[in-house]
Amino acid sequence: MKRLIIPLSCVLLVIASAIATQPINFTGEYSDRSFLNGQATFQMSLEQSGSAVTVWFSAGYDDGHGLQPIADGNGKITSKGTVEFTFKDSARNAGTGAIARAGEDIIVSLNAIRAAVFAK
Repeated sequence: MKRLIIPLSCVLLVIASAIATQPINFTGEYSDRSFLNGQATFQMSLEQSGSAVTVWFSAGYDDGHGLQPIADGNGKITSKGTVEFTFKDSARNAGTGAIARAGEDIIVSLNAIRAAVFAK
């Protein structure tokens, strides 16, 4: 019986390919307590299952004044390794967003598609 000999470099290449195809992990709790020049806090929670990501976030002034909307939405990890998502918030705003990893942190970009108008 002949033995099959597979070079170690081939085995490592297969393992590296399998690891590279795994989606980036975005799951976590994030906050920016210096939001709006230190006057507000932005919080975000991400839950991931495969390439699907559930998004929750809120922002508010630290002294409690003004509206403090809470938003949620869903997104997917793109081929670029970022999350693209849509959201709606408690103030009837809606939009799209993108999230990129920056080491242990994230970079969030939001684009309002519908902004609520409030009458006095």
